[in-house]
Amino acid sequence: MSGDNRGSPYAPHTATERAAMLEAVGVDSEADLFDIPDPVAFDGEFGIDARSEQAVRREVGTELGRNADLVEFLGRGHYDHYVPSLVDHLADRQEFLTSYTQYQPEIAQGFLQALFEYQSMLVELTGLEVANCSVYDAATALGEAATLAARVRDVDGSRVLVPEHVREEKRSVLENYADGVDLTVETYPMDDGCVDVDALADSAGEETLLVYAETPTVRGVVEEHLDTIGEIADDAGALFCLGTDPVALALLERPVDVGADVVVGDAATLGLGTAYGMGLGLFVTREEYLRQVPGRLVGAGEDSTERRAYTLTLQTREQHIRRERATSNICTNQAWVALRTAMHVTMLGPDGLVELAEESVRRARDTAARLDEIVGIEAPVHDCHHFREFVARTEQPAGAIAADLADEGYAVHAIDDHLLQVCVTETNEHAVDGLVAAVEEVAR
Repeated sequence: MSGDNRGSPYAPHTATERAAMLEAVGVDSEADLFDIPDPVAFDGEFGIDARSEQAVRREVGTELGRNADLVEFLGRGHYDHYVPSLVDHLADRQEFLTSYTQYQPEIAQGFLQALFEYQSMLVELTGLEVANCSVYDAATALGEAATLAARVRDVDGSRVLVPEHVREEKRSVLENYADGVDLTVETYPMDDGCVDVDALADSAGEETLLVYAETPTVRGVVEEHLDTIGEIADDAGALFCLGTDPVALALLERPVDVGADVVVGDAATLGLGTAYGMGLGLFVTREEYLRQVPGRLVGAGEDSTERRAYTLTLQTREQHIRRERATSNICTNQAWVALRTAMHVTMLGPDGLVELAEESVRRARDTAARLDEIVGIEAPVHDCHHFREFVARTEQPAGAIAADLADEGYAVHAIDDHLLQVCVTETNEHAVDGLVAAVEEVAR
């Protein structure tokens, strides 16, 4: 490197080159390029006393021990399914952990094949033809669906319709996407937990780009009117986007059979467990929209010796290949999380995945029935089938009941003044007896 042997041999610029660039922009050092307030600027000292590894482990353990020991019955988009240890062992292999985006197929065949299988699983579960190999999360996937609709819909329009029960955080991300392309996000009402199809039909029109619905909904309700919603969207010339997840897809109707044009959601319900924000956005659509799909797609072909080989077939981001023709600014994808999801699905197999889905229905039904027997509790509120979770009405203030339950060691959502939401999976089912007893105690 021009005789400069200091530092990493992989540094992109020599000291002479850096000096020339600094002179060109009129500053003395790289630090001058950043406006960092003095109170938070690093002064060369961390201010942390040196400790041995043993002492640090002891101190960290003490701090972690101060956390509340709660059994969580929380859901609303973040679900804790048991992830077999084999997923951790396989996903932690060096060739997976050290892999960035798989641009070089000659050194990433194993990872590319795993991502191809992940895409194939989603195609089989949804019935649609094209799945990408992940975006950031479910909210981002919904935003990408809205911008895709804006590009492909024949008639001018700017309205994106979402159910009133959609999570506030998801709608916030969607509105950020919509603002950049001058779209308007509007809600349509629900009726006893499902879509009010008459109100949706009255609202949808030629100016509607996208109709979004969920099954299961954020309240755990299995949507009963998907066929009708698809017809309403089709009559309006809008795309029908369905939000769901891989476990639910194993049991519920295939999205393609109810007219869905795009399927979005969080695929990390398998492979990751509850991560409180970390996710894996799934995005599946029809083949006619192949060139509009965000992120990356892995394809299969043959190498020069006619052996099956995998490569990144389509990359849509703006930084390199497509530039001004980019359909998305999705950059780093969730490939490692997609890998874990593919491993988990493979371990379960078709029968295991269906069994997990069926148990998700049973657990919610049985737990709701037990809570419904308690004086002052009505569960479930919605007269529908439920998946994983349900809403219960309380005579006493829901916030106070949730706080008292936390004191007893159980975490639930208070979603309204008199509404609690409870989510049951295989990881907390063992504590249902204790939860029911605690609710009976605090709901008086």
